[in-house]
Amino acid sequence: MATGKINVSVENIFPLIKKFLYSDHEIFLRELISNATDATLKLKHLTSIGEAKVEYGNPQIEIKIDKEGKKLHIVDQGLGMTADEVKKYINEVAFSGAEEFLDKYKDSAKDSGIIGHFGLGFYSAFMVADKVEIITKSFKDEPAAHWTCDGSPEFTLEESDKTERGTEIVLHIAEDSTEFLEDARIRELLVKYNKFMPVPIKFGTKTETLPKPEGAKEEDPAPTQEVDDIINNPNPAWTKQPSELEDEDYKSFYRELYPMQFEEPLFNIHLNVDYPFNLTGILYFPKLSNDMTLQKDRIQLYQNQVFVTDNVEGIVPEFLTMLKGVIDSPDIPLNVSRSYLQADGAVKKISSYITRKVADKLSSLFKNNREDFEAKWNDIKVVIEYGMLSEDKFFEKAEKFALYPTVDGDFMTFEELEAKIKEKQTDKDEKLVILYASDKEAQHSYIEAAKGKGYEVLLLDSPIVPHLMQKLETSKENISFARVDADHIDNLIKKEDTAISKLSDEEKEQLKTSIEGTLKDQGYTVQMEAMDSEAAPFIITEPEFMRRMKEMQQTGGGGMFGMGNMPEMYNLVVNTNHPLLSTILETKTDKKKERLIKQSLDLARLSKGLLKGEALTEFIKRSYDLVK
Repeated sequence: MATGKINVSVENIFPLIKKFLYSDHEIFLRELISNATDATLKLKHLTSIGEAKVEYGNPQIEIKIDKEGKKLHIVDQGLGMTADEVKKYINEVAFSGAEEFLDKYKDSAKDSGIIGHFGLGFYSAFMVADKVEIITKSFKDEPAAHWTCDGSPEFTLEESDKTERGTEIVLHIAEDSTEFLEDARIRELLVKYNKFMPVPIKFGTKTETLPKPEGAKEEDPAPTQEVDDIINNPNPAWTKQPSELEDEDYKSFYRELYPMQFEEPLFNIHLNVDYPFNLTGILYFPKLSNDMTLQKDRIQLYQNQVFVTDNVEGIVPEFLTMLKGVIDSPDIPLNVSRSYLQADGAVKKISSYITRKVADKLSSLFKNNREDFEAKWNDIKVVIEYGMLSEDKFFEKAEKFALYPTVDGDFMTFEELEAKIKEKQTDKDEKLVILYASDKEAQHSYIEAAKGKGYEVLLLDSPIVPHLMQKLETSKENISFARVDADHIDNLIKKEDTAISKLSDEEKEQLKTSIEGTLKDQGYTVQMEAMDSEAAPFIITEPEFMRRMKEMQQTGGGGMFGMGNMPEMYNLVVNTNHPLLSTILETKTDKKKERLIKQSLDLARLSKGLLKGEALTEFIKRSYDLVK
C-alpha cells in the first residue's frame, strides 16, 4: 500500500474548495456524472480507433444510495484509471499555482474564468462528503486501484479486487449534507442537470406493465417486470440534424422540456453551426402575452448536454429571452462553477448568429406562408417589436416582415402601409401621418371619425409600441405617429383648408369662460376649434407627445424624468360650429347653461371611457331628469 500527500502547495485547499469552489453544493452530482460521462465517451472513442482492445458494449452510469451506510455511489463503465493515472489526475491538482487560485477565489469567485484549465470537478465531492473513495479498474491490463481521502491533504492508494472495467466514486455524506441521501432529492438533481446526458443514467428500477398473453381473461391482471429506471434521454432532438426530424418530433421534444406547458409552440428554429464556434439548439416561439416580465428565463443552456443554467442573458439577445428551448455550446466561456458567463468575443458572435438565424426564419415564414404568419402575428409581435427596438441588425431584416395591423384586421408591411396611405394622410407640411389606436373599443368614436375621412387606422397595442414609434420616426423621413384620440381628426392631419368659425372671437371667449367655470379644477385644457358642424360638440383628447413620453417612462426608459408619475393630461376640444354651442351661448339662466355643459362634457367623457364612480351616477340621474 502506498501513502503520500496530494501535490498542492497550500494545506487548507479542501476547506477552500468547500467554501469557494461552488456557490451551490448540489452541483457536485452534476460534476461527478460529467466526469463519468467523459470517461465513458473517451472509451467509446478509443475503441472506435482501435486503441482500446475491449468491447465497448452498452455502458451506463448508475447512481446508488446507501442510506444506512450514509453513502452515495456513482458508478460508470468507462475507461477507468490505473494507479499511476490516479496519482496524476487526482493527487496532482492541476493548479497553475495555489496562491493564484486562492487570489482568484477569495475575491472574485464569480468572475474567474478557469473552467477547462483545472481538474476541479471531482473535488466538488468534498463539499458534501467528509470522506471520498475511488475504486477504479482501467481498460488496460493493470490492477485496479482504491484511493481514499478524508478531506485533508492525506490520502491512501492501494490495490483493489475490482474486476469490472470502470470507476466507482463513493461519497461518505457529511452530517450537514444528509439531504443527498434522499431518493427524491437525488432524482430531482438528476432530472435538473442530467436529463439529456449522452450516456444512459440508471437510478433504481421501475415496474413496467407487459402486454397480456394470448388467451388471458379480461379480469386477469397484466404481467409486470422490474426494469432499470433510466432517467435521461441520451439523444435529445437538438443533437440530431434537422433533416432527421419531423414537426411532431419538435413538438414532442417541446413537451419533454416543458411537461406542464399545454399549449403547442407556434414554430421552432433549429440552430446548428460548427464554425467559427460550436453551437446547437432548438428555440421555440410560444404564444406570448403582452406582459414581458413573466416570459423570461425559459431557454436552457447546456454544455455538451450538461445543464448549466436557464439564465442565458448575454448569450441570447435580450429580446429573444422570451422564447423557450435549448442552446448547447462547448465554446461558451463560464467560470469554474459554470454559473456565470465570462466576457468573451465568442459570446458576441454567438449572440449575433442567433439573432441572424431567428430573423432568417421569420423572413422565410413570412415569404412562404404569409397568411399563417399573419394569423400568428399577435402571438409573436412583442418579440419582433422588441428586437426591432433593441437590435439594429434585426431592425434592418425585420423591416421586410414586421406587420402593421389595422383596426379592420388587415396586415401590411411598412412599405405597403406607406404606399396605401400616402395620398390621403400626408399633411400640408408633406409629412405622412400614421394614425393608430391602442384599444378598439375605448377609442371607437375616434376611429370612426378617422375612417369617416377615408383614413386608415392601425391597431398598435403592445407595451413597447411607444418606444418603437419613436425609433421609426427618427429612422425614417417625414413620418409621424398619432393616436386617434390625441386631437380632433382635422388637427391630426392638417390640410390647407381650415373651417371658419360661426362664432365671433368674443362669443368664443364667453363660451370658454363658461365651460372653464363649470369644469373648475378637473384638469382639462379647453381648446375652441372651428370644425365640421357634424363633428361632436365636445371631444376629449390626449396630447400625443405627453402621453407617449409617460407610457415610455412606465415601460422603461425613453421618457422625460418623472414623466411616468405625472397625472393623465386631457384636452377638451370644443367644436364652435356645432349647433349645441349656439344653444349654450343663448341660454339665459346660469343653472341651465351649467347643466347643458355638464351633460355635454359627461357624454364626451363617456365616449372616452373616463366617466366612472360618483360622476357616472350623477350623469345617469341627470339624464333621467332631462327626459322626464
